Amino acid sequence: MAQGTGSINSDYKDWEWSADAGERARLLQSPSVETVPKSGESQGNGLGATSALGAVFIVVNAALGAGLLNFPAAFSMAGGVAAGIALQMCMLIFIIGGLVILAYCSQASNERTYQEVVWAVCGKVPGVLCEVAIAVYTFGTCIAFLIIIGDQEDKIIAALVTEPEEAGSSRWYTDRKFTISITAFLLILPLSIPKEIGFQKYASSLSVIGTWYVTAVIIIKYIWPDKELVPVEIPTSPSTWTAVFNAVPTICFGFQCHVSSVPVFNSMKQPEVKTWGAVVTAAMVIALFVYTGTGVCGFLTFGAGVEQDVLLSYPSNDIPVALARAFIILCVLTSYPILHFCGRAVLEGLWLRYTGVTVEEDVIRERRRRLLQTISWFLLTLLLALFIPDIGKVISVIGGLAACFIFVFPGLCLIQAKLSEIQETRAISWWAQVSYGVFMVTLGAFIFGQTTANAIFVDLTA
Repeated sequence: MAQGTGSINSDYKDWEWSADAGERARLLQSPSVETVPKSGESQGNGLGATSALGAVFIVVNAALGAGLLNFPAAFSMAGGVAAGIALQMCMLIFIIGGLVILAYCSQASNERTYQEVVWAVCGKVPGVLCEVAIAVYTFGTCIAFLIIIGDQEDKIIAALVTEPEEAGSSRWYTDRKFTISITAFLLILPLSIPKEIGFQKYASSLSVIGTWYVTAVIIIKYIWPDKELVPVEIPTSPSTWTAVFNAVPTICFGFQCHVSSVPVFNSMKQPEVKTWGAVVTAAMVIALFVYTGTGVCGFLTFGAGVEQDVLLSYPSNDIPVALARAFIILCVLTSYPILHFCGRAVLEGLWLRYTGVTVEEDVIRERRRRLLQTISWFLLTLLLALFIPDIGKVISVIGGLAACFIFVFPGLCLIQAKLSEIQETRAISWWAQVSYGVFMVTLGAFIFGQTTANAIFVDLTA
């Protein structure tokens, strides 16, 4: 992507909103990476601390997560192993392309977070839409995390409470709503209140270990299955061509690491687009193997009867699976505060821009506003998680938003970046890149519309 001579963020400072407030809100800065402040940019590149191999690890960590629990069900919805793998491979081309585009636009606009790149390259309206989408996405993901906690705790409690129970005699302390609530209030809320979340540096290693262990257990259980695990039916083709799209939200949710990718790119010792292309390709191939291993083996183990959360399909008294459940709970407990921090940062940035409050005026009220935002966010996500027990319904909604981060916003950035270049003649490569951007926006809009409509009219109204 050759850069032209034009500046793609010439109108970035022309907003009526407070630019100083926007600068203060260094939103969605990954706590795993150290980026260079803008004031030090004149010193040149190479100031980051992250190597290319380290960047691969961070991107893999950002992509892998509790979303892998839904991949066996996604393969079932897609119509089998062949359809599921083919769909992943097709989408991976655009996923990697979107990550490269974001790095290119970050370098050209001199911005260091996802939404700041969209603001600078595309302008005010797409910038606001991007921030709102991030807030909604992180909010929905927090709901999914609480549902996952409830799912795993149900199975763990079922294994511990071995004595038979008559209908209607279940104990109050084993009730799902109670276990989710007590876990959330005692562990998640205290971790969500602090202003900074530097502990993510340590939690990231735990998350990677947990996801790899879950994948290993599912693969081993497929190779050496328990005698009582008999698949109901194993589809080999989709029922209709539109059924394939039912798996798209899960794939988008699983591979979406684009929002955190811009800070990672800027943290590299050599933040170059070509190097970044190799980094994200390696990271996405690793994630592909993990998700495919989980999806294929989980699907072939249980067939069409696989649960939306694959761990729910295994017996409660299976010790290796119980350890996997414990890993997932720990991962989610540390991931919720991070996602909440990201959403809270976006809301804070929008508030500061609208009000135009200065740093000095805002210091006193920041703590009070942060407590109010945190408690409101926490209670709303908890309430929705208690009454939406199916993680598949949540992923079907936020998966469409993930498609926007993967396709729509990177496509818009590429189009605007190329249109802003001042060139006497426009080569074939220029037209090809603009056409690619248009295709990404169109495809992303279609995926978002189709999955969101399906979620509203089929999943949420069922």
